[in-house]
Amino acid sequence: MLILTFFCYMTYHLSRKPFSVVKVDKPSGNHSKNGTWCDFPPFDKSNYKGLFGDLDSAFLLTYAIGMFFSGMIAERVSLRYFLSIGMILCGIFTSMFGLGYFGGIHSLAFYLVSQVLNGLTQTSGWPGVVTCVGNWFGKQRRGLIMGIWNSHTSFGNILGSVIASIFVGYSWGLSFIVPGIIIATMGVICFLLMVDPPHILVQTYTVIFSTFMSDPDDMNLVNHDSSQIKYQSLPNTSESDVINGSEPTKQPEVESKPIGFIGALRIPGVIEFSLCLLFAKLVSYTFLFWLPFYLKSTSSLNATMAGLMSTLFDIGGIFGGITAGLLSDHSGACATTCSLMLLVGAGMMYLFNTYASVSTTVSITLLIITGAFVNGPYALITTAVSADLGTHEVLKGNAKALSTVTAIIDGTGSIGAAIGPYLTGVISKTGWKSVFYMLIAANFSAMILLLRLVKKEVVEIWRNYNSRPKTTKYSTLQEPRA
Repeated sequence: MLILTFFCYMTYHLSRKPFSVVKVDKPSGNHSKNGTWCDFPPFDKSNYKGLFGDLDSAFLLTYAIGMFFSGMIAERVSLRYFLSIGMILCGIFTSMFGLGYFGGIHSLAFYLVSQVLNGLTQTSGWPGVVTCVGNWFGKQRRGLIMGIWNSHTSFGNILGSVIASIFVGYSWGLSFIVPGIIIATMGVICFLLMVDPPHILVQTYTVIFSTFMSDPDDMNLVNHDSSQIKYQSLPNTSESDVINGSEPTKQPEVESKPIGFIGALRIPGVIEFSLCLLFAKLVSYTFLFWLPFYLKSTSSLNATMAGLMSTLFDIGGIFGGITAGLLSDHSGACATTCSLMLLVGAGMMYLFNTYASVSTTVSITLLIITGAFVNGPYALITTAVSADLGTHEVLKGNAKALSTVTAIIDGTGSIGAAIGPYLTGVISKTGWKSVFYMLIAANFSAMILLLRLVKKEVVEIWRNYNSRPKTTKYSTLQEPRA
């Protein structure tokens, strides 16, 4: 399940990258002979940057809004169908943008609609895959497992950039169509291979086996329509009842109902981590959208080399996500781990802006380290923290809250993802130093929002430390034998 969902969400990010690759600056010189760029209205005017910004905003804002609803939908339908249909639709709408090139469509409304529809269908990805992984794997070592698993984001970004770059030079429409075909194909594979979470399977097979072992004459129940077994009201059957072949114990049944939006907000920690992610994702997506441009404008790198160097930020993010997961598993303090990484990340952004121009080696080193501390908290919150909150003890075993909680957290973060790149475009006119001050302030804001949870975790750690049995120098001496 980890491998399947890894490749599923990798293709989601792969299909998001083409537009950031295609919207390159106009090459210098005479463009009249360049059939791949200048002569395609409406992006051939001097306001092309503004049009690209409108398309970015159309995608990011609809993604942020749609995320709040997709989680509640995911709780009420089969995740297998939810993800598969979502991926196929993503493939259609991603390809739709590229088909405008081959169809000679020059209406801005067409491309805005394709971005809006793509943004909405992209929301099927994150709540779906996190719910699958969260329901299949328990809390033990969840941070490490999800830290490694979350590298799908970086791999998807890198592969998406490479695939789009292959075609952008001679037929930019294929930069969208090929990723669209890839994610749609992965949607079909997901439909064929995905299995429902264990809480559904266990209930189904418990009924079958307990019936078979308690009354062999009823063996023909197995041959009945499986859908009647799967969705019927089930008794609470203990493991010993099934193993010993005894009659299942009849207990009052507690039906697990999907949690509502307000109910999810009442889970301790959801509001704090949601607002924290708003600022953390603001920083991360600002680097995602503006880092190549920043590297090109502040150094002698050309566009190709700036794009390749920007992937180092994603590589650092892979290590940051794994490190955050390890620290969280070891300490049991997610908020404290995030806060410390946010603090160090703020310092690393200052160092990167100040000293990255010293040499290429220094720039590469700072870029990787900055990527680790910027994306580390973002990765931890959207994976292990979301899974923990979606299975919080206050839910009393209700497995139908994970998608909603995940969607609320990531949806709030996506608002920051839409705001960050926009603010950068405005503030960068006054200089890049102002942009980095904004990003540093965002990191501090994210850290402040977690202070209440940090205090609670530190008190709990201190209490556990003091409650450990004290050892003295005599405690290791053995009793004399009689």
